[in-house]
Amino acid sequence: MEIKDFQEMIGRIYARRDEERGKEKTMLWVVEEVGELSQAVRRGDVKEVGEELADVFAWLVSLANLYNIDLESEVKKKYPGYCLRCGKAVCECETI
Repeated sequence: MEIKDFQEMIGRIYARRDEERGKEKTMLWVVEEVGELSQAVRRGDVKEVGEELADVFAWLVSLANLYNIDLESEVKKKYPGYCLRCGKAVCECETI
């Protein structure tokens, strides 16, 4: 499934609820899910990390839908397949 397909699916299923909740409260859900992801990472529970990553992604997509942002297009612009700092397909920048 492409990001665009997932975004359209989430929109079909949850658009009404997302619109009723609004942008600010949806953002709070993103933050809450990131917190749950952080807890799963600290526990080292790989299954739970996967589930929380999916939740974070779904809430980000809902937020993108509320702003009418094509997330796949934005990702491709921001991450074009090479490092934006060094220009290499495999980053050779010094680590920070």
